[in-house]
Amino acid sequence: MKQGIHPDYHKITVVMTDGSKYETFSTWGKEGDVLQLDVDSKTHPAWVGGVNLRKTGQMEKFQNRFASFSVATTGNASGDVNAKKEDKKAS
Repeated sequence: MKQGIHPDYHKITVVMTDGSKYETFSTWGKEGDVLQLDVDSKTHPAWVGGVNLRKTGQMEKFQNRFASFSVATTGNASGDVNAKKEDKKAS
């Protein structure tokens, strides 16, 4: 293994937005540094319900784009050819 190519992996303290702290290992900063978070899982809208994540998929984008187009159906919606012939004979 080559020496000197890997970052320094050391212990830091992470402070959440509510003031709670925990220690973890990271390559950020130096040994003993404190990482103060501006946004975390307790305050970010994606975790607390402020963002509608359902409208981000490709299927929703397609449906929203082509919602104004509709398929015109005449007669029997099932497409049964014999039923259409019987309808014409009855009239």
